[in-house]
This record gives sequence, C-alpha cells and structure tokens, in this order.
Amino acid sequence: MRTSTLTIAGRSFPSRLFVGTGKYPSLEVARRALMASGAAMVTVAVRRIDLTQKGEGSILDVIEKVGVPILPNTAGCYTVDEAVRTARLGREAGLSDYVKLEVIGDPKTLFPDNDGLLQATRILVKEGFVVLPYTNDDLVVAKRLRDAGAAAVMPLAAPIGSGLGIQNPVNLRILLEEIQDLPVIVDAGVGTASDAAIVMELGADGVLMNTGIAGAADPEKMARAMRLAIESGRLAFEAGRIPKKLYASASSPVEGVVRSGA
Repeated sequence: MRTSTLTIAGRSFPSRLFVGTGKYPSLEVARRALMASGAAMVTVAVRRIDLTQKGEGSILDVIEKVGVPILPNTAGCYTVDEAVRTARLGREAGLSDYVKLEVIGDPKTLFPDNDGLLQATRILVKEGFVVLPYTNDDLVVAKRLRDAGAAAVMPLAAPIGSGLGIQNPVNLRILLEEIQDLPVIVDAGVGTASDAAIVMELGADGVLMNTGIAGAADPEKMARAMRLAIESGRLAFEAGRIPKKLYASASSPVEGVVRSGA
C-alpha cells in the first residue's frame, strides 16, 4: 500500500519532490529554485561536475547551503561498467550511498537500456548502494528491478527534458497497482504543475524533475508551483476522487421535494 510518508530504504523524507541541478541560468537562480521547491533530495550528475570543487561558486556549495540531501546520478553512462564506476566515484567523493542509476540505451531518446540497468542494479546492490533505477514504464522491467534489490523504481512519464507530461497513464496506473512494496517515483517528462499533480493523483510516491523547473521563464516560481502541485495531488489521491459518470447527478438530494401541482 502507498504510505503517508515517503520512505526509501528506511529513510523518511519530508517531501515527495526530487529536483535536478542542470540547465539553470546561474547558481543563484538554482539556489532560489531549490529553496522554493522544498525538495526531498537534489540529484547531481557525477560525470558532469567537478567533485574537487566544493567551495564557493560550485553547485555542491549551493546544495550544502540549502541543506538538501544529494542524490548522485549516473547520467551520461551508456554501459554497465560506466554506470557502476560512476556510482562508486560519487560514493568515494562522499556524496551518498544512494544513487539514481541510469544506463542509457539510445542517445536520441535517452531511453534506458533495461538489460544493462538490471545488471548494474544487481552489482551496486551487492556493494551496499541504495539503488533508484531510471527505467521505462514497463511493469515487467519494474518487477525485475524490484527483485534485483532496487530500493525504488523510477519510470519515465515521457522522454527526458521533453515536457510532454504523462504519455502512457494506463501503463503508470498498472505499474502503481502492481508495485506496492516499494516506492514508485515518476521521473522525466513533467513540464508544468498540472503534470505533477496528475502523476500524484495516480498514486505515485514522488516525482523527479529538472528541465520543467530549470527551463521555466521563472524557475523559482515554477519550483514553488511544483511543490504545491505535489502536495495537492497527493492530498487528492488520499482523499479519493468521485467516480466518473456519463450523465448529470444533482448536487442536492431530490428525495422529499414537493413538486408543483402535487
């Protein structure tokens, strides 16, 4: 069953929103957006930052000052060896034992290589990592990742950075119904607050996004909007929506109403 508090590998988080750190026009804009988002974790591409630069003027310094836990990711890795080596590098640099695992299979769509993803998950789980694999919205693959020891699964809503919103809501609904014993965090494709709300209303445990915030005209305002959308979408899911009906249904009961001429 979906839980009232997001918990991954025994660690509870105050938010269900995960955000990235790429594509911001400046570090100051990134700082303000991260603050406004109230994010549970901030994901950082290990291969795209200088791990030796942690002082003033670095994204790692910004994250530290905001006070949000780091979720290293293996973005840009196209093989199992690259992904495993990058995860190890992030941990050795003191970032985290948690890792958002990406093994990309196609450079144009950035769709995952699911076979490589499974292999890398098994290796990293054995090495004590808390693995959150980025995958497609395939139930069978999600189950195999769960059985391989993943701490959560992160199915895409649409291609990375596309802003298209949920393209296969039926697939996500099925996945959410069948994967009940670990968190499902929807990753990639969210373009605006309504997309995030819909994801949460379906019952997702969380949402990870980057471009939807960083690429907005005002990233700080969009980060705040995403935060509120996550909260409202989750509340709506917990409240339970009314069933959809084909015809009208009166808001006020008609029983006992005296009709004219009676």
